[in-house]
Amino acid sequence: MTSAGPLPDRLLDMDSATRGLVRLSAIITAGDEGAIREAFASLRGIPAVWIEELVLQCHLFAGFPRALNAMREWRRWQPEPAAVPDAIPTRDWRAKGEATCATVYGEMYERLRDNIRRLHPALDDWMIVDGYGKVLSRPGLDLARRELCIVAACAASKQDRQLHSHLHGALNAGAPPAAVSQTLSAIEDLLDRDHAQSVQLLWSRVRGK
Repeated sequence: MTSAGPLPDRLLDMDSATRGLVRLSAIITAGDEGAIREAFASLRGIPAVWIEELVLQCHLFAGFPRALNAMREWRRWQPEPAAVPDAIPTRDWRAKGEATCATVYGEMYERLRDNIRRLHPALDDWMIVDGYGKVLSRPGLDLARRELCIVAACAASKQDRQLHSHLHGALNAGAPPAAVSQTLSAIEDLLDRDHAQSVQLLWSRVRGK
């Protein structure tokens, strides 16, 4: 298996492991059980820890039932959990979450926090501590690939408001524009035609084209 590492600064062609990972993210989020089963059966060359970290983070974007079903399917291929570096201590979840969220949202971070607090303080707390701290700051998968997988999940589930944010977030996390474009191309066949076009238009606006 290939080793996990940051995306190169000048990514001309997405590596096959990352391409497989973003497709898996979209399928877990929006596919039926048969599609998820087929997706796991077709995986090749993706580090087991990447797959497990993706499935774990899917509960944030696809819901717990889909994450549980996906992990159950994955255990048919990988019976034991993959070894990962030491988990983040509970006491550090908030600080890690604030740092990771600030990286993803960049100059929009403070506005995001204010907007979410206005919706409900509990949502702001869960977003930072549980989402960005406990889950998205975990070791085992770099933030750029996590964000590309979130882009795929948001596109597949037609969550355009969140897709807009995470298209920016993928760039802010260090994914080159080419990697974002290739992520959208990798899942285009999973989207209906009209939505695929709207996703590309949104990406064009994010890039300023």
